[in-house]
Amino acid sequence: MTAPGGAAEHEWVDDHAGPVVRPYAVTGGRARPVTGTFDLISLVTATRTDVGSESGLGPEHHAIVGLCQRMQSVAEVAAHLDLPVGTVRVLLGDLVARHLVQVREPRATPAGLPDDSVFEAVINGLRAL
Repeated sequence: MTAPGGAAEHEWVDDHAGPVVRPYAVTGGRARPVTGTFDLISLVTATRTDVGSESGLGPEHHAIVGLCQRMQSVAEVAAHLDLPVGTVRVLLGDLVARHLVQVREPRATPAGLPDDSVFEAVINGLRAL
């Protein structure tokens, strides 16, 4: 590709995937969320339908809020957005801090083992993929 001045423009492109954006660029170099730990089967729900007025949110943040209008697990969000789970956890931390999503952690029985609803959520999530 050439720039308007005729100079070659450098573009990050993968032949199969299109433009490549590294996960650390999406999170601003952060590797840990500002809040929360977010288990793979934690359930995420948006608390608002429109986040257009929020400043400092990237397109991935907006995509998560849009996707989570219907409850999704963290694993489902990562799969739908084709992002690493670690990246999604950082983005979810941003959204939780702004009260734009609500995350429900899986319940555990007194023995420390998850109850049947956790396994059902995993099975339903896998079926949805």
